[in-house]
Amino acid sequence: MFGLAFQLTTLAEWLAVFFLLGLLTLVATAIYNLFFHPLASVPGPFLARASGIPSWYRAYRGDRHVWLWQQFQIYGNKIRPEPNTVLFCDPEAYADIYGMKSNVRRSKFYTAWRRNDRDKTTLNTVDVAEHARKRRLLNLCFTDKSVRAASNFIIKHVDRWNHLLVEKNGADWSDPVDFSEKVDTLVFDIMGDLCFGKSFDIKEPGENPLKAVPHNIIEYMRFYYPICRSPFLSLVVWLKPRGLDKLFELMTPPAVQQYYQFVHKSVTERIALQQEQAEKPESEKRQDIFYFLCEARHPDTGLPAYDETDLRAEANLLIIAGSDTTAISLSGIFFYLTGNPYQYQKLVKEIRTTFDTADDIVYGPKLSSCVYLKACIDEGMRLSPSGPSELSREVLPGGVTIKGEHFPAGTIVGTSPWVNSRNEEIYGDPNLFRPERWIADEAGTGVTQEQVAQMRSNFHPFAAGPGNCVGKNLAMTELMITVARTLHRLDVRRAPGSTVGGGAPELGWGARDRKQHQLIDAYISLRRGPEVQFRKRAD
Repeated sequence: MFGLAFQLTTLAEWLAVFFLLGLLTLVATAIYNLFFHPLASVPGPFLARASGIPSWYRAYRGDRHVWLWQQFQIYGNKIRPEPNTVLFCDPEAYADIYGMKSNVRRSKFYTAWRRNDRDKTTLNTVDVAEHARKRRLLNLCFTDKSVRAASNFIIKHVDRWNHLLVEKNGADWSDPVDFSEKVDTLVFDIMGDLCFGKSFDIKEPGENPLKAVPHNIIEYMRFYYPICRSPFLSLVVWLKPRGLDKLFELMTPPAVQQYYQFVHKSVTERIALQQEQAEKPESEKRQDIFYFLCEARHPDTGLPAYDETDLRAEANLLIIAGSDTTAISLSGIFFYLTGNPYQYQKLVKEIRTTFDTADDIVYGPKLSSCVYLKACIDEGMRLSPSGPSELSREVLPGGVTIKGEHFPAGTIVGTSPWVNSRNEEIYGDPNLFRPERWIADEAGTGVTQEQVAQMRSNFHPFAAGPGNCVGKNLAMTELMITVARTLHRLDVRRAPGSTVGGGAPELGWGARDRKQHQLIDAYISLRRGPEVQFRKRAD
């Protein structure tokens, strides 16, 4: 009995020693980060400079982008939100960080997104040379030919979606609907058609188990994002191939597991379709994005660029990048259009006078000539960026110079799209939805070419440099066709009295304005609203 007591005492003592050592390590690390770290002179909140926990906590809450904005208001255009991270709010800094020749690479944040060692995509590849190779291959799938072919799929789904919005109401206003939920179904069906050779028809009325998939994607992002923002990210990345991956698999929520199963089944079926149509003439083959992925050839060997594992990984990337980001932009565009009657009427007039019928709205120069449409889309994307926080980059050996200041290897740098879009030095009135700011008209609005150029240097909805969005032309085509065809056929208004999707006093500094579309940071932007009503066009 005395022996057992002795053992327990000894165990308690050992635990106390380990706890004390851990505490001393944390204190010593915090002191080093605050006073002796190479970035010690960079301003930022005290606790965030000492530890990565405050930044992680904000990522877990989903309001990290607003928290970053708050820090920029306090400390200026350069902040240190984590011990080894420096973020900027400046177009020159953006070019220095994300430019083609910048001495940086994607940070471990991207590596942490991998489910396992086989899950290597263009997004989560950090090696510069390997990423460049993957990008060259992916570029082969997003040519003008593929975008033109994809526009036919987009038009088919937008037309059906427009019909469903007013099917039961005709010339009367429909019941209020959450636009974000409705547009999720449209964009997901489009991506299903483009990626997997068939529509999943989740926009259609009635029961359909696949209607849960957009929600499952949200759960996927919510599950992984706090992991990727962990204050112990280096340790997480080191442990993942050493057993942590398997632990995460066991911890994965059922909704996320269902999403994995959906991707696996869909890719399997699409590969089978590709094999079935192998002997058909080119004109009879289904030319969706997956077709171009399968047809892509390695430029050096002439062999297929993607094996089955690669196809599954890239399909997962395309679903999230191609559906959620477009849906987020559309939610923002319609939030601000329905909250600003003058701009809404001006856009409707341009669309309905440029095109005699909605069927005339197709991919091509006439649609591209709609200057105000393009300006409204840009303004909506500015105020509702598809990813609100920084695309983090790790400085490589030799360091990097940002705005004339040298930063050593290993430093994490970046800029936040949410913060950049609200830079008063660039936009003057950043919280106003004013599409006219993007159109040079010195005699009318007083906007000069120089002002537009300055704003463009700060506006990167599809990122820039080696990490820019490979599908940006497809995304812009989808945005322009959806907005133009919808507003040509239908009237839309904010549901009377609705504040869904806007700010509220209880949300705190930076999120109080009811006229601002509020986002949740989960790497991509999660959102609600606006709550709107539709009716057939009133001629």
